[in-house]
Amino acid sequence: MASTDLDIIIAGAGLSGIAAGYYVQSRLPGRSYRILEARDAIGGTWDLFVYPGVRSDSDMHTLGYSFRPWRGDIALADGPSIKAYIAETARELGIDRNIRYRRRVVRAQWSSQTARWTLDVEADSAIETYTCRFLSMCSGYYNYERGHLPQWTGVERYRGTIVHPQAWPRHLDCTGKRVIVIGSGATAVTLVPALAKTASHVTMVQRSPGYIVSLPQRDALARALNTILPSGLAHAAVRWKNVARQMLYYSLMRRYPEFARNNIKKMTRRELGTACDVDRHFTPKYNPWDQRLCFVPNSDLFASIRSGKASVVTDSIDEFTEHGVRLASGETHDADIIVTATGLDVQLLGATEIRIDGRRVSPSEFISYKGMMFCGVPNFSLALGYTNASWTLKCELTARYVCRLVRYMDRRGYAYCVPSPPDPSLATEPAISLTSGYIKRAEHLLPKQGSRKPWKLYQNYALDLASLQFGRLDDGVMVFARA
Repeated sequence: MASTDLDIIIAGAGLSGIAAGYYVQSRLPGRSYRILEARDAIGGTWDLFVYPGVRSDSDMHTLGYSFRPWRGDIALADGPSIKAYIAETARELGIDRNIRYRRRVVRAQWSSQTARWTLDVEADSAIETYTCRFLSMCSGYYNYERGHLPQWTGVERYRGTIVHPQAWPRHLDCTGKRVIVIGSGATAVTLVPALAKTASHVTMVQRSPGYIVSLPQRDALARALNTILPSGLAHAAVRWKNVARQMLYYSLMRRYPEFARNNIKKMTRRELGTACDVDRHFTPKYNPWDQRLCFVPNSDLFASIRSGKASVVTDSIDEFTEHGVRLASGETHDADIIVTATGLDVQLLGATEIRIDGRRVSPSEFISYKGMMFCGVPNFSLALGYTNASWTLKCELTARYVCRLVRYMDRRGYAYCVPSPPDPSLATEPAISLTSGYIKRAEHLLPKQGSRKPWKLYQNYALDLASLQFGRLDDGVMVFARA
């Protein structure tokens, strides 16, 4: 049996877990590591979601890995292609040999005396014990077992099919059916045009509008650069172009929200013309990036509305009926299939119980250090991507920083490191500042961030790159100790 006493354990074999595995084996040669994956396949999000049209909502030149470039000019790729890319990366680099499937970390206990984590790992019907020096959680930020489902009146009366995108039946056929999609987020705006290709009609029922922006499906600059430059140089140029564009647009929208609102509305009017009431159905009450923007490739959502195959209704649901839903206005909409694209159930650390020297701690007690570690939690990192840019950008920075820490401790004979508690006068706020429903529902469960560095999350790749890749490790906040 392979050893269960390791230098580093990574929980999760999705985008961030494979990135962490790559950096450990390339930058910490000789260190033992294992990736424990709760499911029976690689890919994380991209293995779980199989609903029609599932795709990225970030461009693949930044969502993909810096160490294994995404090939081609597709900007917003489909889910199966992303899963295949993750699996191919793990296989080609030998990372897959260190993955153990059907291994769910249910408890992680740190001992300062031994300077090691002890993990209780559920493996099918048994519990295995692993120990490690450093624990990297790459298990995402939501519950893989279920999504969020509001409690509507009369659901039991409905005679059609109700399905949540997170549990999409692989053989569900929507051909010729009337479909209602409840929601207005990234999943809903992906589903509507995909279902409209075969359904008789798709109605998107939203309680309130969100910002929706069209992006080209293919990156013209990536196509051009790939024809004239070596692949590595072309990838770097496109990646940095997209990083710079993301940071610039985000900064401008936050600084000039009214200007951004008006410009997005103008673009939407050009897309829809008279096919839809833009003021009612596509004009949010909040500012851009108070919640994530939704991006659609090649205006596919707008095209499905213009064609009459899809429509949007903005109202709250009063109750379900035998044949569909009745809205607060009294208006009814019938459907053969109702899709509840109503959001995620936020869950950090994969619901793992964390104990520090015997005391159970909750993520809500934590104050984030550099957006990846927590005060009072030794030899521990959490991979959380950006809310305003590609997930992988921040996760790679986190993985590289962990490798820097381990090398630093090895050179100086330290057993562990832990961010010391900040000054009690430090003002705190939720670590994720979005006003989206799924974040607000979980606010009491989430860690906090501070009002100044290194406790402040800037959601800025350039600042994080400077801090995590080039900043001092012994910064007066990080404490290093021997066992």
